[in-house]
Amino acid sequence: MQRLPNSVYRARRDKVLSFVNTLPEASATIAGDRHFRFNVRGRTFGYFLDDHHGDERVALNCKTASGVNTTLARVASDRFFIPKYVGARGWLGLWLDLPKVDWTQVEDVIREAYCLVAPRSLTAKLKRPNQSLEPTQHFGASSR
Repeated sequence: MQRLPNSVYRARRDKVLSFVNTLPEASATIAGDRHFRFNVRGRTFGYFLDDHHGDERVALNCKTASGVNTTLARVASDRFFIPKYVGARGWLGLWLDLPKVDWTQVEDVIREAYCLVAPRSLTAKLKRPNQSLEPTQHFGASSR
């Protein structure tokens, strides 16, 4: 995969970080050279990764409900993957360096991860109710 132009990379990174910052008490902190960790009250729910371990890819890794990561990676392997190290613990990877990115999917993945670790008092404050990441609802094989 060819590297994203810097302007596209920055726009995508900033869009992800901006969305994370809309979640109650969530924050994105620098974690390494070009990575960000997403936290709420000291609990990690995701990572924005750029060139993770030299893979030359831009991705989002987020916590998911049991079994969701393997299902999505199987039915939409062009967009989703099982990340090394954390995939065995139910985490999901989403490529952000594809020609087209479905930002509704990105927000859904981040929101779902946030809801899995945030206290209920915070998830109740979300503007849009959490929707489960059921593969048949939004994550079918076709891309937007």
